Amino acid sequence: MSLQVIPSHYKVKRSTPFFTPDNVPAPLLTHHNTAQGIYGQICVMQGTVTFYGFKDEAATEPEQSIVIEAGQFAVSPPQYWHRVELSDDAQFNINFWADPEVDSKKILNTSSVHTKPIADLFDKTNS
Repeated sequence: MSLQVIPSHYKVKRSTPFFTPDNVPAPLLTHHNTAQGIYGQICVMQGTVTFYGFKDEAATEPEQSIVIEAGQFAVSPPQYWHRVELSDDAQFNINFWADPEVDSKKILNTSSVHTKPIADLFDKTNS
């Protein structure tokens, strides 16, 4: 994922509460994407969140990984398959940005192929 720029006329449609390893929703830990026209902005307050991006829903090998440190954010483009992995002390939230002219009710799509985190796929030494 190269630097993603949210269009300047987009507005925050929804913001999540802060998530930690204890309360992160399970769908975020496995393949999912934002709906058409929705950008996801991951904002890390503490620890690290690693973003793994996949070329499509069925892919098991990430095409990229981005480590987002405390005080940083990253943007996932619409309909890009990804998952996150958290450090033990991670705290983050997500802002969902949408075109205010488009009435989009859906924010997130989950995978029908990957319904659980892919065990032993990634090196856990950085967690």
